Amino acid sequence: MSLSGPPLDPRTVDRAARAVAEAEALLVTAGAGMGVDSGLPDFRGNQGFWKAYPPFARLGLSFIDLANPGWFERDPALAWGFYGHRLNLYRATVPHPGFAILRRWGEATTHGAFVFTSNVDGQFQQAGFAADRVVECHGSIHHLQCRVPCHDGIWGAEGKTVEVDDETFHATSDFPACPRCGRVARPNVLMFGDWSWVPGRTSDQEDRFRSWLEAVAGSRLVVVELGAGTGVPTVRLTSERLVARLGATLVRVNPREPQVPRDQVSLPCGALTALEAVDTALHGSA
Repeated sequence: MSLSGPPLDPRTVDRAARAVAEAEALLVTAGAGMGVDSGLPDFRGNQGFWKAYPPFARLGLSFIDLANPGWFERDPALAWGFYGHRLNLYRATVPHPGFAILRRWGEATTHGAFVFTSNVDGQFQQAGFAADRVVECHGSIHHLQCRVPCHDGIWGAEGKTVEVDDETFHATSDFPACPRCGRVARPNVLMFGDWSWVPGRTSDQEDRFRSWLEAVAGSRLVVVELGAGTGVPTVRLTSERLVARLGATLVRVNPREPQVPRDQVSLPCGALTALEAVDTALHGSA
């Protein structure tokens, strides 16, 4: 179910639709709120996290506590219980229809779409976005690295399944291992206090992103930002910086923190609600 909020102003929806209709390039920037309409848990605040993971509430462990690379050394069953459950969940999750709407908008532009996301769930690729048009600034749970790391290699998690006890959220199967040193592997995800993250894959994505931005310079660029808050502001700040630098139009979709810079567009609702409303207006004005 979409996180809706108050009724949308039809005039604001029409402004967003006109911007998309006139766009020559589309940049999609997305935070955790993008996945809520697909049924993914909302980790905003301890209460939302503990509702999804009750055993960790009993242990008094927050999302920030658990998203720490040290657990892969101290207690790999706990670490892989947390990340293994999320890996299994993301693999089983079907992206909501808003992803298809964004793909269609991008395909209608001259330069196509690019995605910049802090989400590690791989939902954009699963929804059909080209892998070479996605930046995952915090890495991907679908890729692995050595926990040490003993080398800079990053490899896919395909074929690796971690069984997790639903009562304790601890892993009950063998853990993925580094093929070089045999130590426990970890997701190639940027965690809190993380000095062992291997950034090579994300760096390559960022290089492709910079090349695309150079190619679209001078074109009518629209930035559609979805579910990116100020708690971890990477996505939100990236949107605003590019809008200021490139003269782009920002359409910010956020039910809790809808504020936008002057003359930009704010839709204070969930991602799917906004995308469907704008798409309806877009087709109505075509």
